[in-house]
Amino acid sequence: MSSGAGAIAGVYGAIFVGFFAALFGGTATQVSGPTGPMSVVMALVLTQLIASHPDTGLVLAFTCVILAGLFQILFGLLKLGKYFVMVPYPVISGFMTGIGIIIILLQISPLLGNAGYSNALAALTNIPNAFNQQNIYATSLGVITLLIVIYWPEKWSKVVPAPLFALLSLSLISSTFLTQQGISVIGEIPTGFPNLIMPNLSLESLYNVSYFAFLLAVLGAIDSLLTSMVADTMTETHHNSDKELIGQGIANTIAGFFGALPGAGATMRTAINIRAGGKTPLSGIIHSLTLLIVILWAGDYAQYIPHTVLAGMLIKVGIDIIDWRFIFQIKKVGLFSASLMLLVLLLTVFVDLITAVLVGMFVANLVTLDRLTNIQLDSITFTQGSELISEISSSNMNTDFTDDIQKSLSKALDNTLLLAIDGPVSFAVSRELSRRFTDNLAFTTLVIDLSQAKLIGTTTGLMIIDLIERTKANNKTVLVITGNEKINQSLHKLSLETLLDKKYQFNNREQALKTII
Repeated sequence: MSSGAGAIAGVYGAIFVGFFAALFGGTATQVSGPTGPMSVVMALVLTQLIASHPDTGLVLAFTCVILAGLFQILFGLLKLGKYFVMVPYPVISGFMTGIGIIIILLQISPLLGNAGYSNALAALTNIPNAFNQQNIYATSLGVITLLIVIYWPEKWSKVVPAPLFALLSLSLISSTFLTQQGISVIGEIPTGFPNLIMPNLSLESLYNVSYFAFLLAVLGAIDSLLTSMVADTMTETHHNSDKELIGQGIANTIAGFFGALPGAGATMRTAINIRAGGKTPLSGIIHSLTLLIVILWAGDYAQYIPHTVLAGMLIKVGIDIIDWRFIFQIKKVGLFSASLMLLVLLLTVFVDLITAVLVGMFVANLVTLDRLTNIQLDSITFTQGSELISEISSSNMNTDFTDDIQKSLSKALDNTLLLAIDGPVSFAVSRELSRRFTDNLAFTTLVIDLSQAKLIGTTTGLMIIDLIERTKANNKTVLVITGNEKINQSLHKLSLETLLDKKYQFNNREQALKTII
């Protein structure tokens, strides 16, 4: 109901997504279906597409679901699964907490017996009006629902889950004693199997549909794979991320053709499934088939469920989605992590989810890159003149040198600069590498030692080639001590062979230094 597609679309979503994700997915114990985050985005999709395309907006919305499923299949085929769970935790925390806040804000008005709003900002600004126009009977039912799902004893849940008890008992009270009190209910729900919906796409709607589809696909991928990680922890197993994406993609594609809500791996349902003893995909399949059996005959009874009761349950869902653990430890995590989490939270609530994740990832990666750059710079050393002589004298490198060779070598080293790279070097280091080189130009011979380098990115490789060219242009000598086979191949691709004759390339530092004499 919160998505705007109607209750039956949610049930169909649980049936189709639950069945096909279990059948084709890569997490044995995962139960899939519409989730709070996916419903929030679907509400946005429906609202905007129906507003801009009144006649075809509903069909376009489910075209988004079909396309989102195809995107997820593509993610899986491209082996992108591992990247969706490499999101920094403050970004995930802000993202999930933002979604929880959105759900709560969107349900405050329905809880008070009023119509809902399409976005969090509108819901927030209209809270005073919602209180002023509240239906006291609806509010009472909603508050009672919220109290039941929060304080229901754990031992009772093994017999009757709190949401089910609240739904049945309060719907019965509403339909029996409060029919004249203006309490809004779901209304008639279609029963039976859904009709087929054919996708509708034009050049005019292509951008919006593709954008929303990508948004649903990315959110569903993150939602599902995070749930898969929870399942791994609970079962001490390992899921197949790429297969899970393909399974979710197939499920959402089929769901879109039948007017069903898109879904993802549902953490609560998955945890309950595991605690109940589910170990194979058969449990997820049985879950969806059971729902199908219920909807074929029980739809008539669901029409009496009050919106305020659903709102009370959804507010509890929103509360559970908020990352309280991070919030309670926010003073301990550091200013940057706390600020990043808050930034992503605000962008999630007041802008959109994709922007929130992309901005959060961009900021987090910039800071991480800066930290890694400082670490990698420690593996780059410039040694010149007397320092280089002292280094060689204190090492075992000169054991095969005669006294005459050592004297000649010491004299030659006065005008030699050694650039040594020991460890991995990424593209972020190249600028600082160039600056440091400029500070050490008093030499006639440049020795570049790559023998201990572990990884050199393309940008850094180009920078090394540039240093060689600059040195040769000033009529100075360049010697290169090559590294492992992979690094050598990278340098050869950048035309090292044509730039530097073989006689200036060496396998070790000892060979190179003998040439200087």
